[in-house]
Amino acid sequence: MTDASPARALGFRPLYLQVKESLVRRLIEGSWQPGQLIPSEMELAREIGVSQGTIRKALNAMTAENLLIRRQGHGTYVAAPEESRILFQFFRLVRDTGERTFPTSRVLSWTKQRAEKEEAEALDIAATASVWRIERVRYLGEDPLIVEYISLPARRFPGFEKLTDIPNNVYRLYSERWGLTIGSGTERIKAIAASAEDARHLGCKRGTPLLRITRVAFDLEHKPVELRISRCLTERAHYLSDLK
Repeated sequence: MTDASPARALGFRPLYLQVKESLVRRLIEGSWQPGQLIPSEMELAREIGVSQGTIRKALNAMTAENLLIRRQGHGTYVAAPEESRILFQFFRLVRDTGERTFPTSRVLSWTKQRAEKEEAEALDIAATASVWRIERVRYLGEDPLIVEYISLPARRFPGFEKLTDIPNNVYRLYSERWGLTIGSGTERIKAIAASAEDARHLGCKRGTPLLRITRVAFDLEHKPVELRISRCLTERAHYLSDLK
């Protein structure tokens, strides 16, 4: 006798993961805003109709993904893009002295153009679609460290042309202005030689070894939001990845 029950056909999914998905949906839809204090475990358990332990597991999973912040004695909050732990989730360059600081930025330009092949593939858009391109130099202290190129699918950023300034923390901009929260990303790292343009911006010699970091950043529905290519000078800094 064959068991053709829907649960077996679809595969078992723990209840806490189903609850987590429903709570993440609140972030996607804007019911829970960055920085907001969320209801207690008891309140959520009563509202959703599951045990408090199930809620705790769902919230723990969201905290591990940096979607929530637990503050001892104060409750659980939706992670805001300006939280230092969120920033360092995505910025991995550290001074060789071990000091961790977040870089400042100088924007060189931002323009709207037709997507190139790499942009279209990374952002999952049509070859004829438009992208916004941001070019900037990033500094640790006074030292230029990165020449950075950011590409954004124009259709997901209506009104981008009305911006008068590009802030240092663009992930906060995406969240506050367009409701796009960056939840994850993939990176590819490759050794390259500095071009003449790199050398001019970074104050190094042409041919100096650089790290090329290619990142695709995804929203909470795992849809690509940003392609970022960073050309990094590592004479006094290194890429740090904590393996856990």
